[in-house]
Amino acid sequence: MNIKKYIPNLLTLGNLLCGTIATVFAIKGDFFATAILVMVGILFDFFDGFAARMLNVQGELGKQLDSLADMVTSGVVPGIVMMQMLVNAFDVDAVGYFGVDTYGATGSNLPYLGLILTLGAGYRLAKFNIDERQSDSFIGVPTPAMSLFVISLPLIAQFDKESFFIGLIENQYFLLTITALFTYLMNAEIPLFSLKFKNFYFKDNVIKYVFLALSVVLIITLKIVAVPMIILSYVVLSLVNNSDKKLSSK
Repeated sequence: MNIKKYIPNLLTLGNLLCGTIATVFAIKGDFFATAILVMVGILFDFFDGFAARMLNVQGELGKQLDSLADMVTSGVVPGIVMMQMLVNAFDVDAVGYFGVDTYGATGSNLPYLGLILTLGAGYRLAKFNIDERQSDSFIGVPTPAMSLFVISLPLIAQFDKESFFIGLIENQYFLLTITALFTYLMNAEIPLFSLKFKNFYFKDNVIKYVFLALSVVLIITLKIVAVPMIILSYVVLSLVNNSDKKLSSK
């Protein structure tokens, strides 16, 4: 039996397990545990593809399983986290969402709009599986990037109370805007660079090295606030890179 062909799928199942447990913690409102599990799941997601390429055991099963795992870790979980933040922002009774005694007594169903992120992630993942253009780069924001952005927001509120972000994070209109924006960005026809390195020559990877250097600076200076800033800088740098490519091709 060729054991090595099962290794990438086991890593993918690790991603799915992390996402499933993270879902439970997200429902309970434990955003720190949720974030840790999502980040570990995303690491599994990175290494399953890396292992498949290194072991030369890429296949259709792994591709489909990978998307199913991502749907949970980077689709269901951020949707629930956003819904929880909207519950707090709209100041409604959270028991009405997850309990059995006060069903329908919350006075607002608007927090459920956070789950639009989950729908957007599902649509993107389905498109990704049939889009042959996304082997070396991305079209639209990857679901793990969206997930990292969303799960970082309640952590900023929890661990960096002096942050200028606090007022925004607690504002329902900002949260609804983020929900709509990332649902669009995940499925928009916007080319975004991949962090996969075919070689390590600076001239061939300028945008990637700039992004990595900027990320390190942001982490050192802003700490947890750096996470959403890094995701935004990734999108901005990709747009700049796209403009440069268009100009150079003329």
